[in-house]
Amino acid sequence: MSGRVVHFEIPFDDGDRARRFYGEAFGWQLQSIPTMGYTLVTTGPSSDRGPTEPGFVNGGMMARSVSPSPAPILVVDVDSIEKALERIGELGGTTILEKQVVGEMGFSAYVRDPEGNVIGLWETAAGS
Repeated sequence: MSGRVVHFEIPFDDGDRARRFYGEAFGWQLQSIPTMGYTLVTTGPSSDRGPTEPGFVNGGMMARSVSPSPAPILVVDVDSIEKALERIGELGGTTILEKQVVGEMGFSAYVRDPEGNVIGLWETAAGS
């Protein structure tokens, strides 16, 4: 497991209000993808492979009603979601959403830690 925080997700009740707030408050670039019900968030200089300068982490926003958590989520990079889910279970965590495909980019899953926090897991697809 690399253990790096590589993404974040912010749930919202009103997408237009949330996009306006984060765009104006922090200068983030926001790209709504209505077909996915998701908004991509770019926090700084980026390429199609992610941030191009240290210190920036990009993320996304989605309706709270479809989010795995009512609160913001940190997403952690792992080498293998299957192995991470197994280890997290051994340590008292629980799986909320099993491994799922995210286009050609990779895979995600969501877990709850023993403190009740939801954490996302990310595994980059081979060759990406």
